[in-house]
Amino acid sequence: MNVRRRTIILILVAAVLTAAVSVLSQMATKQMQKTKLTELKEPTLTIRKSDRKLEVYDGGKLVRTFDMVLGFSPDKDKEVEGDGRTPEGEFYVFTKNPESRFHLSLGLSYPAKDDASRGFAGGLISKDEHDQIVRAIDERGMPPQKTRLGGEIYIHGGGTANDWTDGCVALDNEEMTELFQAIPVGTKVIIKR
Repeated sequence: MNVRRRTIILILVAAVLTAAVSVLSQMATKQMQKTKLTELKEPTLTIRKSDRKLEVYDGGKLVRTFDMVLGFSPDKDKEVEGDGRTPEGEFYVFTKNPESRFHLSLGLSYPAKDDASRGFAGGLISKDEHDQIVRAIDERGMPPQKTRLGGEIYIHGGGTANDWTDGCVALDNEEMTELFQAIPVGTKVIIKR
């Protein structure tokens, strides 16, 4: 077989493979969009800050992805109240607020134990505040929300035009409604840079 004929065959095979991958990708995306979040058995949420995506998993399988925005200073991990940063780490939903001023909201368990240790070591919080945070996390409750570390970090509605929150994660209201209905208190939330 000559070189020209082999080149043409290779180009055709590459084109067919590319088309097949594209079709399979579109099918997977359509399947994810059809998944009813209310049918989740083992939900977890992963927030990818740099991608501005909130991913919904069920038993480790990605079932939906939402666009989202962050605090007005989104590039680093949250350190103190008012810094406009969205915290990074592992949290859980400790409450659901159907009367949020930003449509609906899911409260996240920030500050976490590692934040409490950092805050105590850095003189930002007292030993009592540190211990209250640790106790709340151990009991899967609401950690203190009014320390110098900040607090009141939620996933809520309000829109995704740009990074505008004080450190929260914001979705479009329609998508927040769907997420709110599906995600129970206690759901694990991982926030990555």
